[in-house]
Order: sequence, then C-alpha cells, then structure tokens
Amino acid sequence: MNTKGIGIALVVIGILMTIYTGFNYVTTEKVVDIGPININTQKNHPVQWTPILGIVILVAGGILLVKGSNKKE
Repeated sequence: MNTKGIGIALVVIGILMTIYTGFNYVTTEKVVDIGPININTQKNHPVQWTPILGIVILVAGGILLVKGSNKKE
C-alpha cells in the first residue's frame, strides 16, 4: 500500500475542502406537461460541509505522509 501517495491525495483534498466549503448543483423538473406545452423548473441543491472536516482530512493526510516517509523500504 502506497501510504505516501494516499497521504498526498488526502492533503490536497483537505486543503480544497477547507477553502471551498460546499457547492451547488441544479436539476430540471417538469411541472406541467400538457400536450405540446411543457413547463419546467430548475431546483437548486446546495451541498455544504464544515471546514473542520477539511482540516481533519488534512491532518490525517499529513500523518500518512509522515508515516510513509519514515517507512524504510
């Protein structure tokens, strides 16, 4: 198992999750469908997380990175 590579990936993900604390995605739903008449609405779905989660992942990646560099191969 490549702990150094996993550690680097977790550090990058942790930094991104700390900087960007969420995102939105939009879905289109049909409201009315009567013959040739279609009425659609767009619904916004926010996905949010706390920056503390990003810091925890960042620390876990740092620990794996240090542990992977200390391992003698």
